[in-house]
Amino acid sequence: MQENTSTPSRRRTAREIIESYDGPKLRIMEVCGTHTHEIFRLGIRGLLPPSIELISGPGCPVCVTPVSFVDEAIYLALEKNAIVCTFGDLIRVPGTKMSLAGARAEGAKVRIVYAPGDAVDVAKQNPDAEVVFLSVGFETTTPATCLAVKRARDEGVTNFSVLTANKTMPNAYKALTGSADAFLYPGHVNAITGEDECRRLSEENGISGVIAGFTAKELLTALAVIIEKSKEGKPFFVNCYPRVVRPEGNPAGLREIAEVMEPCDSEWRGLGIIPMSGQKLREEFAAYDARLHFNMPKIEGHPNPACRCGEVLQGKCRPSDCKVFGKGCTPEHPIGACMVSSEGACAAYYQYGMQDLN
Repeated sequence: MQENTSTPSRRRTAREIIESYDGPKLRIMEVCGTHTHEIFRLGIRGLLPPSIELISGPGCPVCVTPVSFVDEAIYLALEKNAIVCTFGDLIRVPGTKMSLAGARAEGAKVRIVYAPGDAVDVAKQNPDAEVVFLSVGFETTTPATCLAVKRARDEGVTNFSVLTANKTMPNAYKALTGSADAFLYPGHVNAITGEDECRRLSEENGISGVIAGFTAKELLTALAVIIEKSKEGKPFFVNCYPRVVRPEGNPAGLREIAEVMEPCDSEWRGLGIIPMSGQKLREEFAAYDARLHFNMPKIEGHPNPACRCGEVLQGKCRPSDCKVFGKGCTPEHPIGACMVSSEGACAAYYQYGMQDLN
């Protein structure tokens, strides 16, 4: 019998799959702002062949918050003399006329907090003042706001309310249908929501994507899976972050959201009103809804016409395509939210070279 001396074929690494790709042009949208920054920081863009294009999407919570929300917050601070509590990124986002930082310079009481519960503490420490927490973010951070509202109710704190701009991702993906061949789904969000929504997007809406982690290995694996699955020519979904994202997500977090909030239509910067893509407080928690508590008028925001954040968030242009990028618009003097936020695409492009590396 002749001995078989052939060498078994070696499995290719994720990097080899990516670097050797020579198929049709493939547009991949990195929805999460942290993914954008990590892909730059790890030098992954430099590995991509010309036929693979990475574009940014609406996964930065501060970036997708519309100008009107900033104007509402400034109205509460200046006109209603409320103590406005916010996360740090939001304070420098330009409104129609000024930012919250600008309002603070005019005497408004604006405080940076690190968790929604901190704002409840501020309300307890200032019983004669109205305290408003600016609640922005996706499913990742919404449970913490829900817990803060329940705590205020349970402890009888009546001078605390929430201005909501909480958003959910599934209908945003539907609104972006055709913008990309596949999505890099945000691992943080899916750690709460689980796999089901992404699987339904594939099966019912023909939207492809993979849930990705944040290490070099996890990101390279996710990109390689997109390449390999795209060759099959049909919609797909793969969870490439199973060590964190379980099929059922985080049931405790989902229960908190369902108890305190309910879906509503929501405005996204650049995407307009997306039906049932937001979260508002349920009727039983209406006393903590700042818009109702202060009987707020309808406020329409007007972004700086030179800013192209809206197009960046839709994947229609890159930050470096904007005429004011790195010139009139810098992290020190931002014109748009994407340059302010630590997760913003413009901030990433600026930090890692102010040039298109793809």
